[in-house]
Amino acid sequence: MRNSFVKKLAVGAFASVALLTLGNRAANAETELTVYTAVEAEDLKKYAAKFNEDHPDIKIKWVRDSTGIVTAKLLAEKNNPQADVVWGLAATSLLLLKSEGMLEAYAPAGVDKLDSKFVDTSTPPTWVGMDAWVAAVCYNTVEAKKHNLTPPKSWKDLTDAKYKGHVIMPNPNSSGTGFLDVSSWLQMFGEEGGWKYMDGLHQNIARYTHSGSKPCKLAAAGEIPIGVSFAFRGAKSKAAGAPLEIIVPEEGVGWDMEATAIVAGTSKVDAAKKLVDWSITKKANEMYNGGYAVVAMPGVAKPVEHFPENLLEKMIKNDFEFAANNRKRILGEWQKRYDSKSEPKS
Repeated sequence: MRNSFVKKLAVGAFASVALLTLGNRAANAETELTVYTAVEAEDLKKYAAKFNEDHPDIKIKWVRDSTGIVTAKLLAEKNNPQADVVWGLAATSLLLLKSEGMLEAYAPAGVDKLDSKFVDTSTPPTWVGMDAWVAAVCYNTVEAKKHNLTPPKSWKDLTDAKYKGHVIMPNPNSSGTGFLDVSSWLQMFGEEGGWKYMDGLHQNIARYTHSGSKPCKLAAAGEIPIGVSFAFRGAKSKAAGAPLEIIVPEEGVGWDMEATAIVAGTSKVDAAKKLVDWSITKKANEMYNGGYAVVAMPGVAKPVEHFPENLLEKMIKNDFEFAANNRKRILGEWQKRYDSKSEPKS
């Protein structure tokens, strides 16, 4: 009888220790978040490392591609979401996902400290902005001189026959930068005027890339005189010694912002909220300023060497709702008209 009692006591003690051990393991276990992003590939390790300084128990599994491809992937997975969070995708794409009911509304801690332009207007918001990127023209002065070119002053200048074969820009179906260009031209020049402008520009395009930064990188490397890209990439390349002039077309420039959201249906809501909370902190905004001149939290951004002084005043009043609601139609029309010059997808 006594032996039986001792055995029961021992078994009970063992079970308690086992449960405690399992409980401790569960408490210390990492949560892995699948995060879809269009952030530049070279920045992803830095983003994760900064986040893990404050949240070492949450591991980020990145799924990275260009804006258009990430957006299409999310839409294709609508009925079976694979992502937990979207961190660093164009606001126009997130507005589209919002309209499809694919985002979890959440007001992160400290959202009131952000510039209101960087916060979704719904209460609570479905997405919050991180930083903005602004269109510009990267003009290689050395290559341009070889071809007897003069710098364009406006978007419409780029339709001049002298630039034929000397311009590269991003494909808007793949690139968020390409889409903000196309969307802004339709807003600036009107529907009919915008497509007429792009018909003329197409005559001078050497090819369309699937990356928004690539046209500027190619111009910086001397492979093309003119790359339609975004201003920060131009400033970064010029700071590295490239013979670039960063031109802000006089009609105005399109822009978009990178933003963050929780994917509706995630089973890891608590960890996802921690990531979104962190994504709008001052620490995170200081990190964004390493890659973008305009960030969501006022007073954080430091001046960027070679960033055009007049760029912010040239940013158009961007109608994000127009861009999001007409995205499919715009991209379909663009594809039909101009895709013949797109480079092969890797």
